[in-house]
Amino acid sequence: MAAVNQISTHKAVFSGNALSWIEELRVKFANYRLYRQTVNELNELTMRELADLGLNRSMIKRVAYQAAYENN
Repeated sequence: MAAVNQISTHKAVFSGNALSWIEELRVKFANYRLYRQTVNELNELTMRELADLGLNRSMIKRVAYQAAYENN
């Protein structure tokens, strides 16, 4: 018996308004840019400056993710 792979398209991509899809893509890109900018800026800080903010290096990605994606 042969195994068959079924390929299905995601209907949400093809349905609806093209402008809403473009807007959603724009928002996702803006969130990613904010995430990258936050990571880059926090990485430029010294250990002392991070400590003053109550952060350490291992927390940078989580803090940047929260700033970009969870505070919308």
